[in-house]
Amino acid sequence: MSNKDPTSSPSLPAAALIFIAGILALSACARDPAPRVVPTPAGEGAALPRLTSDGTSGLLLSWVEPRPEGHALLYSTFQTDSWSEARTAAEGSGWFLNWADFPSVLRLSDERMAAHWLRKLEGGPYAYEVMLSVSNNDGRNWSKPVPPHGDGTPTEHGFVSLFPLPGGVGAVWLDGRHTAAHGDAAGHQHGAGAMTLRAGGLDWSGAPLPESELDDRVCDCCGTAVATGDRGTTVLYRDRSENEIRDIRATTLDAEGWSVPVPLADDGWEMPGCPVNGPAIAGRGEHLAAAWFTAAQGRPRVLAAFSADAGRSWTAPTEVAAGQVLGRVAVVMPDQASAVVSWLEQQGASAAIRYRQVHLDGRTDSTRTLATSSPARSSGFPQLALAGDQLVFAWTRSGDAAGIVTATVPLP
Repeated sequence: MSNKDPTSSPSLPAAALIFIAGILALSACARDPAPRVVPTPAGEGAALPRLTSDGTSGLLLSWVEPRPEGHALLYSTFQTDSWSEARTAAEGSGWFLNWADFPSVLRLSDERMAAHWLRKLEGGPYAYEVMLSVSNNDGRNWSKPVPPHGDGTPTEHGFVSLFPLPGGVGAVWLDGRHTAAHGDAAGHQHGAGAMTLRAGGLDWSGAPLPESELDDRVCDCCGTAVATGDRGTTVLYRDRSENEIRDIRATTLDAEGWSVPVPLADDGWEMPGCPVNGPAIAGRGEHLAAAWFTAAQGRPRVLAAFSADAGRSWTAPTEVAAGQVLGRVAVVMPDQASAVVSWLEQQGASAAIRYRQVHLDGRTDSTRTLATSSPARSSGFPQLALAGDQLVFAWTRSGDAAGIVTATVPLP
């Protein structure tokens, strides 16, 4: 599939990267608050940044760096106005790296952490599995990595979101076990089935937890998103109907199990192929905010909606941006009645990372520009998180000034 080109490895020295990134970021529109570029400990060739937060212990930045015989997954903690020294969560060879499907590290308590990455399988260019590992001592040691899925098929498994469980770490992922053609006893080949959404995880000993199928037909390569609050864990994903309608749905895990998926909105986006544009979610208690991209009726736009009951129902969507938007959204929730949404927007031959505050009553504040980026796949998915009273962004600069950039701006 053309939308799964492997991520290229940048190689500009970190000092040059930070300088160039700072100049480009400060070239944003004068009325926008100037972002403060925060140097990271990421080394040469770093790519695929991801920001995660447990809401209490702080913010983590993870990324991938090349090694002489493979790759390493590293992470750093945000400390008010700087990043800590890099630590390694995993290292190995045979990893599957993709611009839209990238690893993560999540802190679940002061001592307990989890990490995931992808490993290639024999059987095809897009045959790979999820590898999951946990730490019970603040990342000093990690469990033997194992897949949370037990099918063993040489198909796609990825687009993972991790979340806390009482006895370990939960995971949701896109699972391609039904997509491979198979033969019957007579030797006849049968057509492939659909991509599914599945959930599982590891307990704190590193043993896999039982799996469950949450949806039997979903979009093939749009990322998942997850938020955990007072009434459970809510997962967002892009569904796929038999008529190729690819709208966003939500399902929530509580004491009674996973709920029946509900649509966030009836966009009616008919799309013959995967748009590689998943949703984003953030939460406070049982209050949630969601953001997503759609091009229904041939009109690209970014939408946002709110939920006051942990994802079981949603407000009518608010249009955040339209026109030359490319999606790749992120969202944070500074309070129960508002959210800040970011997205990538075409700007001539380049692109801009933009953001805007959206309110529960449908009001939207001014659109602001953070930095210049690129519409290319190598620029990845800009990341957004909250740290106190500031927004923290992370993104990949492609081209001659390639590398990972992080910056902060005050909350709008």
